[in-house]
Amino acid sequence: MNKVNIEYNTEKEHIRYPEYGRAVQEMLEYARTIPERPKRQKTVEAIIALMMQLNPIGNRNMDDYRDKLWNHANAIAGYALDVTPPQGITLRRPEDKPKVERPDYPPANQRLRHYGYNVQTLIKKAIEMPEGTKKEGFVEVIASYMKLAYKTWNREHYVSDDVVKDDLEILSNGELELHEGHSSLDILAFSANKKEREMQQQRQNQRKRGGKNSGNSGNSSSSGGGRSRKRSYGNFRKRKK
Repeated sequence: MNKVNIEYNTEKEHIRYPEYGRAVQEMLEYARTIPERPKRQKTVEAIIALMMQLNPIGNRNMDDYRDKLWNHANAIAGYALDVTPPQGITLRRPEDKPKVERPDYPPANQRLRHYGYNVQTLIKKAIEMPEGTKKEGFVEVIASYMKLAYKTWNREHYVSDDVVKDDLEILSNGELELHEGHSSLDILAFSANKKEREMQQQRQNQRKRGGKNSGNSGNSSSSGGGRSRKRSYGNFRKRKK
């Protein structure tokens, strides 16, 4: 029995840009073997025109669409085409592209993450403050914020001030603690929310007053216009008599 030799795609070379297909890759690999430069130039230009048809239509609106196609063709051929791109197009290798610097992220080893990263920043600032009533008040604000964050993270269970106090000491490595006789953290949080609601109400009242003033000015002008038209109409009737 004769054995049939079948070539599977899994045994072929890896496709560098799947959006163009294996046929385009094989054509570009053939184009780089053409010895005559003019013929190789025309062949590559024809292949890139085919790539333009195979690519999604929406990408044709991009300013660097042709630049992208020429660079993709050059990469598919292993940067060995040795052709002249059209004017305004620059062929780039991967090492020529600018490298994006990795941004600095907050440390991942944060303890008690349910309070959030901002609490850590506030605690560091409070540790640097000099001792006094201002620092004690700032620590109370931090603790009240921690309680709000804890209640947002865990709505099913009651959070006591003692739990927040212990967590504050843990996060500050024992350098911060609530002073004796501090107010309830719930009262502090309620006061802060009440003040915020009052400020929002004041801004809404100001906008309403501004709208009423503009409306009154429009009504006065329209009523004045109506009276003037009425007087002119009366004069016209008198003249007619």
